[in-house]
Amino acid sequence: MKRLIDAAFNRSRAVLFCLFLLMLLGAGAYIAIPKESEPDVPVPFIYVSINYEGISPEDAERLLIRPMERELQALEGLQDLRATGSEGHASILLEFDAGFDADTALQDVRDRVDTARADLPPGTDEPSVNEINIALFPVISIALSGPVPERTLVTLARELSDRLEALPGVLEVDIGGDREELLEIIVEPTVMETYDLSFEQLISLVERNNLLIPAGTIDTGTGRLPVTVPGVVEDIDDVMTMPVKVVGDTVVTFADVADIRRTYKDPEGFARVEGEPAVILEVSKRLGANIIDTIEQVRTVTESMSSEWPESVQVIYMQDRSEEVRTVLRDLQNNVVFAVLLVMIVIIATLGLRPGILVGIAIPGAFLTGILAIFSMGYTLNIVVLFSLIMVVGLLVDGAIVVVELAERRLTEGDPPRASYAYAATRMAWPIIASTATTLAVFLPLLFWPGIVGEFMKFLPITVLVTLAASLAMALIFIPVLGGIVARARRSRTKNAAVYSGSPSTATWGRSEVSPGATSGCSINCSSIPASSCSACLALSWRPTSPTAPSAKAWSFSPPSNRRRRKSKFTPAATYPPGKRMPSSAKLKNACLACRNSKPCTSAPAPQT
Repeated sequence: MKRLIDAAFNRSRAVLFCLFLLMLLGAGAYIAIPKESEPDVPVPFIYVSINYEGISPEDAERLLIRPMERELQALEGLQDLRATGSEGHASILLEFDAGFDADTALQDVRDRVDTARADLPPGTDEPSVNEINIALFPVISIALSGPVPERTLVTLARELSDRLEALPGVLEVDIGGDREELLEIIVEPTVMETYDLSFEQLISLVERNNLLIPAGTIDTGTGRLPVTVPGVVEDIDDVMTMPVKVVGDTVVTFADVADIRRTYKDPEGFARVEGEPAVILEVSKRLGANIIDTIEQVRTVTESMSSEWPESVQVIYMQDRSEEVRTVLRDLQNNVVFAVLLVMIVIIATLGLRPGILVGIAIPGAFLTGILAIFSMGYTLNIVVLFSLIMVVGLLVDGAIVVVELAERRLTEGDPPRASYAYAATRMAWPIIASTATTLAVFLPLLFWPGIVGEFMKFLPITVLVTLAASLAMALIFIPVLGGIVARARRSRTKNAAVYSGSPSTATWGRSEVSPGATSGCSINCSSIPASSCSACLALSWRPTSPTAPSAKAWSFSPPSNRRRRKSKFTPAATYPPGKRMPSSAKLKNACLACRNSKPCTSAPAPQT
């Protein structure tokens, strides 16, 4: 770990660039990450539906359900199978293990259903296989209503549906209240009797003339020409001009024996808004799409198209889930910001402004790095992720506080900033790693929580793990390197003290590296000590070297501490042998000034008798 920290300090510019890049990419990821209220959790259910007109529930169980059960029960990962038979219908609900591969399971079910379809009775409709996915439920409903013909509403709804499905975040648009269009042929019985026609003839005639016939190609020797036979009814004129009967030179057409009009199939349900007939468009978003951006795009396209519609057509938005998502995310984001501010206030109040700001940088750094990691994994920003961020906001600064506090202590002892922060990061690296590892060990088992609840809650341990790992890098790499650059050297509380040593009769003045309260002293030449160090000395005292010397008296010298206190102060620190007197304070002061001016101080005044 020491080599990594030393390498980071030796490449401080690269480290700071990496910090800036992480925060910049994290901010971009926070803007681009899909936002939603609940996580996209795949529900492990697949639904198989089989229709057979007129079959009884008992026969549906025997003829429809049992052949399907024999094929489907051997599916891999199948946890439960439940089947229901009803009048004209049979359904099978398949439950798989949580965390299953939805695409693979859906394809396997379809293959098994196709295999079992050969055992179903003739006349059974094509079985439908559908995945039950909560994430595919509609995120917004658009109602078109007003006192206009039904055909107008349906036409406008289909045009809007085509435009909305072209949006990148929209998966599909279902139109509620839409009916399949058809041509209705109304035949008068008396007219048919006049021309000697029957209903079977008319029905057979329409069926034979509404077939797609592949005609192939004609080989001319120099190339091939495709041949098409217009055999499909495309509009009402094709039916009106269709020959029904030919008698001599007279041709009887459908227009002679029947009335033809465009209409819709009988409705299976009704949609009304404020008492007016309506058509409802239910918009579903794609998996992983940003629900807020998707609904904004849907509203923009709808407003753009509605400006060209008749004024009597009303557009009403219903069940807009983006409003709920905005409210939940806004509340949780406000809680995150408020929690960060409270933590910053506590840190600044206890550590000071500059150390508090250094520690506070670890919070947005870890947050943005964690969101960048979540975005890279393909996850979304939801209530579980934001709740996890609130929970770990106080844990992100623990390591940074320890490192910064130790570095500040080294600064007060006179070490340069770079050395102080490098020492603090190296000294506290393993304790911080151990502390973070114990927290990670608590959340790690939550990754293996089984079931749908585990799939829903897995965002909690993932968010905690990535943010705490990012806070570890902040505490040991980025914050120490940044602190070594922005911090300033401080005046040491433990300075080079000037010491007056010798016997009561013969004494010399010298300088020694001593701490406050030290009792040992040595005599050296003051000229070898820089003037800046001498000017900050805290003690100038006389100490007898003879072990038999009686108690002595010393003078403690304190330099000016601020601008108001311009004079130095000398105070007695002990007692002096009886009959002897210390040099005057002025002589002691002159001795310190001589040391400060890098002059030899071996000629300092000796004790006076």
